[in-house]
Amino acid sequence: MSQDIRDFVTPSCDLLALGEPTHATPVFAEVRNTLFAQLVDRGFRSIALETDRVAALVANDYVQDGTGSLDLAMSEGFTHVFGTVDANRQLIAWLREFNDDRPPAERLSFHGFDTQTENTSAPSPRRYLEYAREFLGLDVDIASTAGDDERWSRTEAVMDAASSIGATAEAYRLRAIAADLLAALRSRKPEPGTDAWSRAEIHLMAGIDLLRYHRQCAEPLEPSERYLPLVAIRDAIMARNLLDIRAAEADRGRTLVFAHNLHLRRQASTMHVAGTETTWFPAGALVAPLLGDRYTFVATSLGRSEAIALEEPEPDTYEGFLQKHVTTDWGLLPASDVPPARVRTDPVPRQGYFPLGQGILGEADALLHVRG
Repeated sequence: MSQDIRDFVTPSCDLLALGEPTHATPVFAEVRNTLFAQLVDRGFRSIALETDRVAALVANDYVQDGTGSLDLAMSEGFTHVFGTVDANRQLIAWLREFNDDRPPAERLSFHGFDTQTENTSAPSPRRYLEYAREFLGLDVDIASTAGDDERWSRTEAVMDAASSIGATAEAYRLRAIAADLLAALRSRKPEPGTDAWSRAEIHLMAGIDLLRYHRQCAEPLEPSERYLPLVAIRDAIMARNLLDIRAAEADRGRTLVFAHNLHLRRQASTMHVAGTETTWFPAGALVAPLLGDRYTFVATSLGRSEAIALEEPEPDTYEGFLQKHVTTDWGLLPASDVPPARVRTDPVPRQGYFPLGQGILGEADALLHVRG
């Protein structure tokens, strides 16, 4: 048993994936902060969270050189309500403090690796395409083609194929514009010492991803069938973003990525949506085969939690075993040290907790258990 993540980082690992079993309690983000501080001593120079990649640029500007303010970093640098999590605020403040007076090569960086979508909404691609257009200095009318942003972002545009913008003539025109912008960007040499080119690329890829997402929303599927392809697209975007982040950070150091277990595991993830079992390949399953032993996955579990009304687990469950063997508030151990047990059945959907099972344990290199 250990509280030092460095005991589980192999020399070959350059992307350490730390999961959480539920978003409903901040305890895992709090432990994550402690672990990342340890990892800095092992050559980790960046952290990526389950938040929008474009928005995270605002938070990273503050982290790198104090641009803006901490309040601005939290309000505009996070999506999916993660800017309200106090542990995330503590992380950004600590990163800024660490970077103060350090040369750029030694500073820690902050990334989002998610896209801008929610389960029932996705924004217009307009502003992302316009950002790239402005960088390239081209005269292309994107606003009149995209139209009002609200018609893209309203719930019906995602949940009702007939209301979707994704297969309209305007959407196809935007896809052609985006392809032209990408070709122009790829032909332009990045300027040494600036990140303007990479920021334009990040924005442009976000716009292209949104067009792809909205195109899927236009497919005439039943409500129970709509979630699977959308979540699969989201995780595919996450996987590409992770690979891009690693490419950008490769010369500086290693990366810690923190997200739900379901996004980081090495095999297919399954969840029940609208009464239907949905199975897809998450970002971890897409990235791990490409990185090989450079990818390490630490799964997580929770014993009990007053915050989400999760009761003490039964002794014969995986969490029950861990409650007896983790003697501190939380602890790390090799996943292979956890013997076969019963999957707990007491969690309810509103808690958002996905219990441990042999499947995810078999994919994990280590396990972090929080007693609660």
